Amino acid sequence: MKAVRCCEKTVELVDAPAPTGEGVVVNVRSAGICGSDLHMIDNGFPIPGTLGHEMAGTLKDGREVAIEPVAPCGHCDMCVQGDYFSCRKGPAVLYGVGMDGGMAEQIIVPERAIVPLPNNVSAADACLVEPLAVAVHGVNMLDLQVSSRVAVIGAGAVGLAAAAVLTSFLSRVDVAARHDAQREAAQRLGAGLEPEGEYDAVLECAGNTAALAQAARLCKPGGVIVLLATYWETVEMPAALITMKSLRVYGSFLYGKRGLIRDVEVAAQLMAARPELAATLITHRMPLDAAPEAFAIARQREAGAIKVVLEP
Repeated sequence: MKAVRCCEKTVELVDAPAPTGEGVVVNVRSAGICGSDLHMIDNGFPIPGTLGHEMAGTLKDGREVAIEPVAPCGHCDMCVQGDYFSCRKGPAVLYGVGMDGGMAEQIIVPERAIVPLPNNVSAADACLVEPLAVAVHGVNMLDLQVSSRVAVIGAGAVGLAAAAVLTSFLSRVDVAARHDAQREAAQRLGAGLEPEGEYDAVLECAGNTAALAQAARLCKPGGVIVLLATYWETVEMPAALITMKSLRVYGSFLYGKRGLIRDVEVAAQLMAARPELAATLITHRMPLDAAPEAFAIARQREAGAIKVVLEP
């Protein structure tokens, strides 16, 4: 089958063996390109196989599903207490990072990784379940009221996903965005632009020193900063503001569950409730054969790219 792999910091379409072994076979319908994919390629992160952790597809019986792209060990202390996003095996449990991912015609995953989709959510769009689940997980760290003011710094796919989660139940959400397409998408999701004043909480989704400093400035005394970005370089902590304002800083990674409900399931239901999400966040759809071009487009935020999706 065809698959997308990283070869010496470049993306190539290769012929790969069809997946075998235990698990559920998923015929991939959509695989999103994440900013983390771009950073891993640029930094020479050792990816042993096929790329892609944002994915959805169909089962043998025709059911459309999304995939929670983790296979935690299930027996370390973190897994036992339910925090499988912190499994001690680290990146090895992530599809598209430590294992073959979804930028291919097929993938095999454990039954636990399957996320049933509501009837009005297509697998062609449901690669968005993964970044939406990242946002759900971070927002769940906050104790918010309908009247809470929340700002989002950074309007890539995760920042806009956070805006989508927040605007679903808050009256005031403002997004700091760099590019026109991002600003337009934020407004379509019901968010304001150019955060100003004080906020109860700020989600930092840009992953750099300037964004973290802006988050600290915008937080009210006693407020909360959630680090929702993936940090690929060392950043400076605005320690003076954090301490003087008695801010709390929470780190958020991947997704988990609250009680019996997984963040990915909440994300799938959010897509059902807000059918405009796919058209707002997915800016490009391209065939698997065009993977190198698709990755090049995904880097062009200033040209309007938000979420670029490969369709095997």
